[in-house]
Amino acid sequence: MDVLIVGAGGHGKVVLDILRAAGKHRPVGYIDADPALAGTSVGDLPVLGTINQLGKLKGKARGAIVAIGDNRTRVNYAQVLVEHGFELVNAVHPSAVVSATAQVGRNVVIAAHATVCTEAALADSVIVNTGAIIDHECRVDSGCHIAPRATLAGRVSVGSGAMVGLGACVIQCINIGADAIVGAGAVVIRDVPPRATVVGVPARTIRST
Repeated sequence: MDVLIVGAGGHGKVVLDILRAAGKHRPVGYIDADPALAGTSVGDLPVLGTINQLGKLKGKARGAIVAIGDNRTRVNYAQVLVEHGFELVNAVHPSAVVSATAQVGRNVVIAAHATVCTEAALADSVIVNTGAIIDHECRVDSGCHIAPRATLAGRVSVGSGAMVGLGACVIQCINIGADAIVGAGAVVIRDVPPRATVVGVPARTIRST
């Protein structure tokens, strides 16, 4: 299927690389919020315009994926794509390991060497970044980002819009609340409230809203 990539930044380049490596979909162009990028190329793929021009670009592709790191923006743009009649696709790197029993939503990115284990569930617009591990029976809600080398042990639940930072570790059966942030390298051994920011070993709350 021909697809558009929404977001021509660094994560957009990663998604382009994943789509090309997987070979299931054919990227035909980027959409980006910066009008100055229109008419240029990023990673030899043309930037076709801004999100406001989606209606004019419907004939170029049937599918699309949002390649934006900010969780809220990614979810919002996915909704805009659906409203314009685009089919949301996933980008799963061929080196990733995804269990046949895992459930994966739409607009999901699973990067190189990531692992999604048995009976894990990823909702829409989730990023499982490079080398991250989602162990058995975890639940990752919509719009979450599991950063490179982060590890969720078995039966962890991550609320919508949450971010689990670079190299963080979460022990089994922990709940991470919606829109929470787990800092890079943190070790989470107790539940994280919604919208809280936790850092350190063991992780402690430094901000709560």
